[in-house]
Amino acid sequence: MSGVEIITFGCRLNALESEAIRRTAREAGLENAVIVNTCAVTAEAERQARQAIRRARREYPGARIIVTGCAAEIAPGRYAGMPEVDRVLGNKAKLKVESYRESAAAPAPLPPERPAGPAVRGLPSPRDREERVENEGRARAYLQVQHGCDHRCTFCVIPLGRGPSRSLPFEEIAAAARRLAAAGYREIVLTGVDLTAYGADLPGAPSLGAMARRLFAEVTEIARLRLSSLDPAEIDDELWRLIAEEERLMPHLHLSLQAGDDTILKRMKRRHSRGEAIAVARRARTLRPEMALGADLIAGFPTETEEMFGRSLDLVEECGLAFLHVFPYSARPQTPAARMPQLAGPLVKERAARLRAAGAAALARDLAARVGETGEVLVERPGQGRAAFYAPVRFAGAGETGEILPMRFAGANPDSLLAERLG
Repeated sequence: MSGVEIITFGCRLNALESEAIRRTAREAGLENAVIVNTCAVTAEAERQARQAIRRARREYPGARIIVTGCAAEIAPGRYAGMPEVDRVLGNKAKLKVESYRESAAAPAPLPPERPAGPAVRGLPSPRDREERVENEGRARAYLQVQHGCDHRCTFCVIPLGRGPSRSLPFEEIAAAARRLAAAGYREIVLTGVDLTAYGADLPGAPSLGAMARRLFAEVTEIARLRLSSLDPAEIDDELWRLIAEEERLMPHLHLSLQAGDDTILKRMKRRHSRGEAIAVARRARTLRPEMALGADLIAGFPTETEEMFGRSLDLVEECGLAFLHVFPYSARPQTPAARMPQLAGPLVKERAARLRAAGAAALARDLAARVGETGEVLVERPGQGRAAFYAPVRFAGAGETGEILPMRFAGANPDSLLAERLG
């Protein structure tokens, strides 16, 4: 092989960082290498990463295999001990040109190195990472404004892999947003590991809502702004006002809910209750009736009874959650939940399947209810786009990637809308 192949697991942030890795490795002159950017959220994600590493060695026997990402950060020895792996890089090192320059210059595989500890402060500048996800064309760009997490949910290893919360100063965010707008991107998605924690570590502690309002004021070229996952316990008053007042802020919120039962939420060490989750959903729809909601939900958390699970299942309808990310619970080493009484694996999978089915039915209902309405659609590729409320849209006729076109939603599939162009 020639060049560098990158295999990515996990979240949107990992996908964003993989594009930075691609650019950084290219700048370093790295050739004939496979870089595996791992995820540690579930045991399944780690299993798939190890499987991909072994497959990469079979398919590219002469290539250098470099492993990085959260799983490599948390348990470097597990990957360093794999005979297929030539080098292990931590989350900080994976975005540095020097890390790949050393590999490019080395005549033989380097011994695995211990990644930098997760408590390293500082957030890489947008100039140090590729801000665009290439398969989105010129439609949508992702801009990371926050990194790490200060919370200690009992199921989560992310603080071990990503370190404490760090926020990007506003000036760097604004400069990155201007570059993206100038490059033709019509929608910018603000991302972070714990996005609603933005600003707590900066002078004056500006909130996410205050930063977003200032961004709209100072970077007027932004056509659409979307937010990634939000902690319902951290949505600040300024952000609520912005949701109500700013049409360029898309009417779509993805909430980190995790469960719908108060006992399980406490055992997860979440900071919101079931009632507060429902109140957030109602408030969002009161401010923007067209609002679409999504959520992360975990099925089969330790000690979860059928009755407790039923409350999570009911939450899908009570909150009107059209876009679900469902995670079968997976015990993660070094987490308190791993020491709790575990549910049987088949039961966890069965509950996850029921949650996904409830989510699919909720999405179909939401899309069907929007038939006959009109709205603006961001064209992502020929014949396909996305509504302001995040639903995938299919349409006939011309449309350039990045165009925002008025359309009427004439029909619905279970997972997308069918639209006709207006004008």
